[in-house]
Amino acid sequence: MILKPVPLTAEGFAPYGDVIELSDGAVQKIINYGHTVRFHDLARLDLGAQDGQPLVSIFRSTPLPHPIAVRVMERHPLSSQAFYPLSRHPYLVVVAGKGKFDIGNLKAFVAAPGQGVNYHKGTWHHYSLALEDISDFLVIDRGGPEKNCDEVFLEDDAVWIEDLC
Repeated sequence: MILKPVPLTAEGFAPYGDVIELSDGAVQKIINYGHTVRFHDLARLDLGAQDGQPLVSIFRSTPLPHPIAVRVMERHPLSSQAFYPLSRHPYLVVVAGKGKFDIGNLKAFVAAPGQGVNYHKGTWHHYSLALEDISDFLVIDRGGPEKNCDEVFLEDDAVWIEDLC
């Protein structure tokens, strides 16, 4: 199976989560005596299940060789997970819908610099896929004593990403 990524848009990504970006459609509030625009409430974080607490981390991701092989997908059954790029490079987002993993439902998006994603609770996704260079991401997810990461491993050579838009 070969996936062709499409540009990341709020509409196209809606079944899997939220796109975090500075857009004209976002609620904007002028704060700090007129010196700051707050793009308000850009993602629906869902972190509190079973006494979970928010974690703020930075992930540093190294690009994989091209073409990119999709070998593992993960989901977080107890919470959402938000990624916002700190580096000025595009990156790849690979997702599948909630529920039992179905390889036929994989979708790939190219996120532009300045676009983050918030995966809904239970959404299957690949780990961070930097494209052009080592890239840092601010990550907000759930901490707690319960296991909150399920993984599924794909057969070798099952899914490739070759044409990046």
